[in-house]
Amino acid sequence: MPKVRIPTPLRKLTDGEAEVLVDGTDLRTVVTNLDATHPGLGERILDDDGQLRRFVNVFVRDEDIRFQDGLDTQVSEDDVVSIVPAVAGG
Repeated sequence: MPKVRIPTPLRKLTDGEAEVLVDGTDLRTVVTNLDATHPGLGERILDDDGQLRRFVNVFVRDEDIRFQDGLDTQVSEDDVVSIVPAVAGG
């Protein structure tokens, strides 16, 4: 199963786990299954229209999914999915 890296602010929803294994062959399914296992994560990653939230970055194989197939990006059982909240600064 793909491994999903959970950012620190969201770990309260995974009982403190930094990484969780989640079944799925595409990112949309992984997020759906992640939310089923850890309720509340889905709404922090996706907006009300089911699209990736503007200030959340997701990487599969260390590449931003916005430059791949978005939520339709295929994942294999050996892939690592990283969820990275955007950081603003100045």
